[in-house]
Amino acid sequence: MMSKPPALPNGLYAITPEDSLLPRLSALVRAALEGGVRIVQYRNKNASLPLKRAQAAEMLRICRAHGAKLIINDDFWLAVEIGADGAHIGRDDAPGGSLKTARDALGSHRILGVSCYNEIARAEEAALAGADYLAVGSVFASATKPQATRTSLEMLTETKQRFGLPVAAIGGITLTNAPQVIAAGADLLAVVSDLFNAMNIKARAEAFQTLWSKS
Repeated sequence: MMSKPPALPNGLYAITPEDSLLPRLSALVRAALEGGVRIVQYRNKNASLPLKRAQAAEMLRICRAHGAKLIINDDFWLAVEIGADGAHIGRDDAPGGSLKTARDALGSHRILGVSCYNEIARAEEAALAGADYLAVGSVFASATKPQATRTSLEMLTETKQRFGLPVAAIGGITLTNAPQVIAAGADLLAVVSDLFNAMNIKARAEAFQTLWSKS
């Protein structure tokens, strides 16, 4: 009998800021986890492979200590290598293969997330390839990716209704605009700046997490 990937917890999906200093990055992520975050994506586009390995391994250790899941951005082979819970793949982020290759490499017990941008066709491709969640965005202007293609909350709703998979909303999400994104059908809110730039990261994470009890 084939095993299934762990269920995705609804809530805040913490995307790590790009920081080459491991102690500082660890402190930031630990604060988010103490605030109730249960799924973290390690993302560092500019790091060397040795640094990525070191940071990802430490993120996994911290997540395990807090009962949280770790997803690796870009590199599904790294996710397999360190034993992470899954990988998140963008349009140009599948080194060595397609979405099917990523799905096969991760196996049935790890999570595959796919960036769908503002494209229903991309969401359909991801769903057919066996994605476990679909990421839609940028739903608002994003400081992290200022040139990112914008999408609409209507597209988010359509993606959720058409494919029946968990949907992660990404792009410019803040504590202020998050309720309308949840109302549109988002299961996960992928956040970088509004979480990790907060004066009190733990308190900001806690505030995000309470939004689901109010929806």
